[in-house]
Amino acid sequence: MVSSILKIPLLSVGYNAAAAGLSYVGAYVINTYKSYDNFLQDKYALLPAMIIICIAVIMFIIGLIGCCATFRESRVGLGLFLAIILIIFVAEVSAFVLGFVYREKVKTDVQGTMRSVFEKYDGNNPESTVVNYLQEQLHCCGVKNYSDWTTTQWFNSTGNNSVPLSCCRQEMKNCTGHLDQPQELNTRGCADELESGLQSVISYAMLVILGFAIVKFFGMLSVCVLTCRREDSGYQPLYSGVFA
Repeated sequence: MVSSILKIPLLSVGYNAAAAGLSYVGAYVINTYKSYDNFLQDKYALLPAMIIICIAVIMFIIGLIGCCATFRESRVGLGLFLAIILIIFVAEVSAFVLGFVYREKVKTDVQGTMRSVFEKYDGNNPESTVVNYLQEQLHCCGVKNYSDWTTTQWFNSTGNNSVPLSCCRQEMKNCTGHLDQPQELNTRGCADELESGLQSVISYAMLVILGFAIVKFFGMLSVCVLTCRREDSGYQPLYSGVFA
């Protein structure tokens, strides 16, 4: 009896801890996408992260249901607990599949919008701020490489044969952005860096989702064992026993 009482509460505590972990992962993915949303056309790429957040909220609730159902020895409560875990398991599998789909779409999405944003660069408008932020954060320059700037309207209008200072390497304090000093510039393109970064974030989230889905599967098995145990197993609750 004691072991059956302990199993679900421990499982419930584990689910609450998992909910906290999933909340962090979902928030991390959303924050990363918002930092570079100017280069992403498909906002549905955030759907897996939103599913993760919803799952985390529900997990906090089912943790309490699991504890109450166990201490009250309620088969209805345990059945509800099992049903909710099953729903969450399906949701996690769905989020995993969506993450896989959007991971493959990141490359197309980024390539389709980044060049147009770079073309709008004039050094002062909002697009310029976004481009400078991207190049500074990812230590990159241009879409494919730093020479892409030579085809932009901003480059031709300035006529000083230089790229934005955000292309400069951090350690180069006296960098002027001139193309005749490429050793002072970040030469890698921003498209590859952004694609790699976003795909890594999605892959990380997918691994976390897969791990928790496996935990849910074994959790469902545990609940099934406790729910289906025989009434005449020979154990009686202490509070209902009669002491001789």
